Amino acid sequence: MSFGEFLLVVNYFVLGYFLLINGVYALLYVISFFEIADYTRREVFSGFSELFASSYAPPVSVIVPAYNEEATIAESVRSLLSLRYPLHEVVVVNDGSSDGTLEVLGKSFDLWESDRPVRMQLETAPIRGVYASSDERLVVVDKENGGKADALNAGICAAGYPLVCCVDADIILEEDALLRAARPAIEYSDVAAVGGIVRVANGCEVDSGRVVEVRTPREVLPTLQVVEYLRAFLAGRTGWSRLNALLIISGAFGIFRRSDLISAGGYSDDTVGEDMELVTRMHRTLREGRRKYRVVFVPDPVAWTEVPSTLRVLRRQRDRWHRGLIDTLIRHRRMLFNPRYGTVGLLAMPYYFLFELLGPVVELLGYAAFIVGLLLGVLNVPFTLAFFAVAVGLGSLLSVAAVFMEEMRLRRYPRWTDFLKLVLYGVLENFGYRQLNTLWRVAAIVSYLRRNTDWGSMERRGFGPGEPGKGR
Repeated sequence: MSFGEFLLVVNYFVLGYFLLINGVYALLYVISFFEIADYTRREVFSGFSELFASSYAPPVSVIVPAYNEEATIAESVRSLLSLRYPLHEVVVVNDGSSDGTLEVLGKSFDLWESDRPVRMQLETAPIRGVYASSDERLVVVDKENGGKADALNAGICAAGYPLVCCVDADIILEEDALLRAARPAIEYSDVAAVGGIVRVANGCEVDSGRVVEVRTPREVLPTLQVVEYLRAFLAGRTGWSRLNALLIISGAFGIFRRSDLISAGGYSDDTVGEDMELVTRMHRTLREGRRKYRVVFVPDPVAWTEVPSTLRVLRRQRDRWHRGLIDTLIRHRRMLFNPRYGTVGLLAMPYYFLFELLGPVVELLGYAAFIVGLLLGVLNVPFTLAFFAVAVGLGSLLSVAAVFMEEMRLRRYPRWTDFLKLVLYGVLENFGYRQLNTLWRVAAIVSYLRRNTDWGSMERRGFGPGEPGKGR
């Protein structure tokens, strides 16, 4: 076989791969469209107000791991305490902060040392003290530093209620987000975990820990991530949820039954992808225990987060995400194509292995082979057009479809200018941004093989009251 023939074979292989992966995406979109349509129809008759006043809603412990959060922790806790829910507590875990996080909490909420017992059903770094507050719904756990997963495990141990909601300290929850996210677990006893959508707060107007006006970001990079998040959450996770094969509940906002978390062993502190690893392990534990269960994604309970606004920080974030994905898939590789694990083993695990883990390598190989083939004249015009249509055209179509799904069903962006802007960025992300992410993910594979376990820091600008996108 000549080099030209080899290039042609590679290009046809990559073209077939792109067709296959986009076909899977399209199928998930169809499932998600009908699932979200059904969700919005049910919302009209949901009796949401009655649920808030109902005694059937089990109490929830909101767990907040905090490390060096002195600048924002008081406002975050006040926001969480004001969530609309029949009965909930907030458990803040100070993970050995080196700044004044604990002191700020003490002054802001009149803390005193408590004798409240902590059921140490998970192994954590030593706990130095437990503090009660003048607001009886607040509990503060002070412990030695052990990392985010370790802090979450300490919070799970300290939680007094059967449902636990794990959130990031800098997340912004909508007032009714907790109730909306908990509702599947309230209505169905077989629901083990629930994830809600995480949206991009950059550009929005934030006041007193609440998003008061939704806007698209002014900067290019965060706007590209808005489209990316819509595609990942609305199309991807909604579809996998319907198939009961959802492997990821964002670490920024998820609800779990405490007993199932304990049974699964809690969060793992030796991975950088603790959220995906936990959910995958819960699937494995529940399947092996022959439990009937569901892991659910709900598209409407909203948590807002600040996304990276520089390429340097975004690269670190995506590197960590992909290393976490690889680590989870390698740890639980026995689930791959294993019918014992149902749709998780037969659908979700193969998808993540073939398309999420290996996808960046195939895509990068495809771009390189395509360019070389063009330069050597190996590829004809029809193939070139077909490759471009599949690699770029279908990607653009799917991104724009996610924006339309948002607009038709959830309508979080009320201004038509924001809608048109997101449609435009849904096309533009396929020209440079997607390829850059591919490079970063390939680099993350190399980083994983070199046993890099660095977490990487997320540098946040924060949001001042009434000032969209401005720092404190």
